Amino acid sequence: MHTKIDKNSRIPIYSQIEEHLKRSIYAKVYKIGESIPSERELSIQFDVSRMTVRQAITNLVNSGQLYREKGRGTYVANPKLEQPMTGLRSFSEDMIARGMKPSSKVLRFEKIIPTLDIANDLFLEPGVEVFYIVRIRNADNKPMGIEHTYIPVRLMPDLDEQKILGSLYALIEGKFQQKIGNAVQQIEASLVTKDESKHLKLSPTSAVLNIKRISYLSDGFPFEVVESTYRADSYKFISEIKR
Repeated sequence: MHTKIDKNSRIPIYSQIEEHLKRSIYAKVYKIGESIPSERELSIQFDVSRMTVRQAITNLVNSGQLYREKGRGTYVANPKLEQPMTGLRSFSEDMIARGMKPSSKVLRFEKIIPTLDIANDLFLEPGVEVFYIVRIRNADNKPMGIEHTYIPVRLMPDLDEQKILGSLYALIEGKFQQKIGNAVQQIEASLVTKDESKHLKLSPTSAVLNIKRISYLSDGFPFEVVESTYRADSYKFISEIKR
């Protein structure tokens, strides 16, 4: 591919290098999971300083197109999954729509008395039982997130561990004949916890997205609270804002 840098251009040299690397990734000269040339190799290739090359690489790391592994090098990242902040789909429905195979690993499934906050979110009186479900959600066998789900027992009394291996939304609308209406969702960024890093196969200093969703049936009754932790290196949320 063309690698010549125009040092007289108004476009900064690091931006030209960045664009070259983007084109190389798009053309699969550098494939997902493979390393790109070192800073030294690229500085020789483009006849520029390593600092200039480092700026270009850092920009691509910050945008999620590359990632660094300390002491090993810089690698091409998997493209982040774009999650539109419109429409209400389950994790399984979303992954299938993307041509990926969803799966779950159930870590906990039990009946509990929820905290007052969770009870209030579900319009429950104190002391009323909920199903508490903890699942690792995978796409093409890669762990994407951990979900902590709370569902009123009286809404789906015969729910069991086998039924929750797939889409809860499909289960609710299919077997339990309930129509899902809408959800309210809030998103925050944080650092991964020790337990989360183990399940999501992340380094201890990785960033994650914490998401709380309260989902409602079409009659306005809440049927679930989900507190999720998703890999920030694999997800980004997209919203369209109109005036």
